[in-house]
Amino acid sequence: LVIPIPYLPANAIMDKSGSLAGLGNIEYTGFFARDESKRRFKLVGGFGPTFIFNTATDDRLGTGKWSVGPTLALVSLPDPWVVGAVIRNLWSFAGDNQRRKVNVFLIEPFVNYNFPNGWYLTSTPPITANWKAEEKRNRWTVPIGGGIGKVIFRGEKRPINLKLQGFYYLEKPDQAPDWTLQLQFQILFPDKPD
Repeated sequence: LVIPIPYLPANAIMDKSGSLAGLGNIEYTGFFARDESKRRFKLVGGFGPTFIFNTATDDRLGTGKWSVGPTLALVSLPDPWVVGAVIRNLWSFAGDNQRRKVNVFLIEPFVNYNFPNGWYLTSTPPITANWKAEEKRNRWTVPIGGGIGKVIFRGEKRPINLKLQGFYYLEKPDQAPDWTLQLQFQILFPDKPD
């Protein structure tokens, strides 16, 4: 279960009047998974839907559309590594008729190298293709980069995952930035051991 709630801080998106801040669209991904992690290849696979809810607080922070599509996730767990990918395509089915339809592909490979005490090195570049881009040169977004993370265990409370990554764009739409810095805060809900 993945439910990111994006928040874009002041000055993240500039316009002629100054700056803009607010919530982006909320995303829900649910997986039906078969756990093969105790077998030779320590592989876990999952398949399920992703829904994008039109919740942006400003038109510039979201697509103005409700979208849905299939998502596939594969993860291999050869200790101390975590390696895998999430692949999906989303299509809009409702929303503002004045806004462009959504048809977006994502492949997000991920690699973590885990250290003791919850620290890890990570790279999770979200590679996207906007199949509705007006010009082919603006279709792909291909970042390269990575960062560091820490899982903080808090006794009986839910663990927290903090992650900082930087990405440079090898390929990007004309108006996209040359690089981004990503800070993530996640509350984790791990399975309890038997």
